[in-house]
Amino acid sequence: MSGSKSSDAFFAPGASPPVDAAAQQRSAGDTALVALVEQSRTRTGRWKLLLLMLVFAAPVVLSYFTYYVIRPEGRTNFGTLINPQRAMPEQALVTALDGSTRRLGELKGQWLLVSVAPGACDATCRNNLYLQRQIRESLGREKDRLDWIWLVSDAQALPSDIRAGLAQASVLRMDGADIAGWLQPEDGHALAEHLYLVDPMGHWMMRMPADLDAKGAAKARRDIERLLRASSSWDRAGREELQ
Repeated sequence: MSGSKSSDAFFAPGASPPVDAAAQQRSAGDTALVALVEQSRTRTGRWKLLLLMLVFAAPVVLSYFTYYVIRPEGRTNFGTLINPQRAMPEQALVTALDGSTRRLGELKGQWLLVSVAPGACDATCRNNLYLQRQIRESLGREKDRLDWIWLVSDAQALPSDIRAGLAQASVLRMDGADIAGWLQPEDGHALAEHLYLVDPMGHWMMRMPADLDAKGAAKARRDIERLLRASSSWDRAGREELQ
């Protein structure tokens, strides 16, 4: 009877079943294995995301690396490279000649060749506008990748005799302080004496020497052509439609 009572005690209400140490070890092992699998999946997912980002960024990085680092010996830039590059103030307002207002950031997506001058447009301003047009036209079929921009730094009316020649330009009035906070002239020169090159991501990355003439404009065009070639794998003419 004592054996029967001892056996029944294992199944009495509230009593704990016998512990199977081997089963506990297997359960703990399964739990650890599941945790390892989940960690592996998480790491794999992160690596895949990183690789995907690198795939999209690689053409941009490679083109800039090629232009800035792997340069043929003896090659020099005519324009001054801006380091570090300066991002445009995307939220700054600009006003077109028809009175419509937009954000400066809407110009992103194209290379920009920019001049800055008051509306009265003196001889330096007129020369820069002429050379901007000539540089862009000389790019041939690549010209649609470059926008000709004149940032008018005040509220003065434009001379009537130059309006017809601005048909291919984007003439935009912008607060002078906003312009000066983004673009800067070479020491000893005025903002209106230079042309400025902005990449499709909105970074000011090159400044052409002051007081360009036709010979200097040809050298500036060569700089621009090199940049267009270096960025041809990821930059296309035209901007994506805003949603």
